[in-house]
Amino acid sequence: MGASSEAQRHDNKRDLELALFHRGVSERAAKRQLCSACGRSPLVGERVYLREDGGMLCELCRSRERDVPGAHALVHGPEFGHTLKLRDRRAA
Repeated sequence: MGASSEAQRHDNKRDLELALFHRGVSERAAKRQLCSACGRSPLVGERVYLREDGGMLCELCRSRERDVPGAHALVHGPEFGHTLKLRDRRAA
């Protein structure tokens, strides 16, 4: 194995790592919801307000709106729905 082929393998590995990283960032960005007014990504635990046109308002921008949307939701973290709830089934 020459030094040239070793350098080539290192470059290929680095290119693969960068490609996977960029793909993951793009997939995550596509899934997140942004505030229709300010473009901010709401924090986990923050209440967001859903507009009739399909848009969303964060808690900060809601106070600036004249018409307050009626529907609201809580922002969940990425682990929501993927955690286990352990129950003790031993006899008391």
